[in-house]
Amino acid sequence: MSRHQTRATILSSLLMGLGQIYNRQFVKGALLVLFEAVSVTYFILNLRYALWGIVTLGENPRTAANMQPGEYDHSIFILIQSLITLLYLVVFLIIYYINIRDARKIGRERDQGNKVNNFKQSVRYILDYKFAQAFLSIPAIGILFFTVMPIIFMVMIAFTNYSSPNHVPPGKLVDWVGFDTFKNLLALKSWSHTFYGVLTWTIIWAVLSTVTTYFGGLLVALLINQKGIRFKGFWRTILIIPYAIPQLISLLVMRNMFNGEFGPINQYLGYFGLGGLPWLTDPFWAKVTVIIVNMWVGIPVSMLLIMGVLTTIPRDMYEAAEVDGASGYQKFRIITLPMILFTTAPTLIAQFAGNINNFNMIFLLTGGDPVKGDYQYAGATDLLVTWLYKLTLNQNRYNMASAVGIIIFLIIASFSIYNYRRTKSFKEEDMIQ
Repeated sequence: MSRHQTRATILSSLLMGLGQIYNRQFVKGALLVLFEAVSVTYFILNLRYALWGIVTLGENPRTAANMQPGEYDHSIFILIQSLITLLYLVVFLIIYYINIRDARKIGRERDQGNKVNNFKQSVRYILDYKFAQAFLSIPAIGILFFTVMPIIFMVMIAFTNYSSPNHVPPGKLVDWVGFDTFKNLLALKSWSHTFYGVLTWTIIWAVLSTVTTYFGGLLVALLINQKGIRFKGFWRTILIIPYAIPQLISLLVMRNMFNGEFGPINQYLGYFGLGGLPWLTDPFWAKVTVIIVNMWVGIPVSMLLIMGVLTTIPRDMYEAAEVDGASGYQKFRIITLPMILFTTAPTLIAQFAGNINNFNMIFLLTGGDPVKGDYQYAGATDLLVTWLYKLTLNQNRYNMASAVGIIIFLIIASFSIYNYRRTKSFKEEDMIQ
């Protein structure tokens, strides 16, 4: 017999909360009925507009005859409002499904002769057994509207022609253009030359900056940990200072130090009879400069990380290797390096991903310069992320910037997932307890 289960399921499908009222859970049912009434009223007022807006992005641009807000359409506002309504619809449908499943479950318990919880007992049950799920739903809704929705919005912008000077609201409307933005970025010569040039330098920068800071930090950590080294605390302190100073200050100081005309580095080179170098004005030397400065800032971070790992390696392993006659290099190659790489591999991948998006280093040190005449709004040291910044805030090329942002995400996500799953840290996560 499933009389109550069937009836509760049908009633809750017809109207949210009706099945709960049938199951004699009147307070819960009334709250669900109220939620559906509010939601349906909202959808009656907004859903049609949202569907129209997500399809058309507006039909009435601002002109001299309709200057007042409300008399003209703003494509971007319409897109955001439509997204909010559609996401709310998704939330509503999920809650509607949960309502049906809950009514069905309670109806089944009634068919089995079990006593149904009243509202107070239901709250107590949630607090005792479903506390985590219930309270996680609140931040989940916040994440949906404040994290997921902006990402969806950014992705959708890449499929529009939202850019200056012809498609910037409210004077002009925005239209859907499909994959045209990606085609222009990857195939149109004027854009693809810049894109592939900046992408190549971004990859080179990410590899060099990660490798130099990581192995530089490893070398420094090993040197400080050597037996017989005096004043270890002093060395640790003096080497950590670049990391302790805010990057905004240290990078601006470095920018002045590497200045080709009045910077102290070129003046010191002059004292030794050497000619100054165009540190920030020549494309090659500008790239060398950002790598050097990044080492100065990044090596202390790796040094701290690796010094922490070194303290966790059991001394017994070294003593056993010494009994077997292993040299210092063999102990490093067989014990130290594998243990460090095993522990820090996820951090190394994170550093690589972070260096692809290392906006501060490039923007504060060189601003992406020196300028390259054959690039579209990019300089010789611009990374994809700084180029994206210029496209957005300086040139109002929002659709192109959005496409670049999507490509950056695909590169970082693909690389990080692929490499992390291949590391021993992932495959042998139980090795270190």
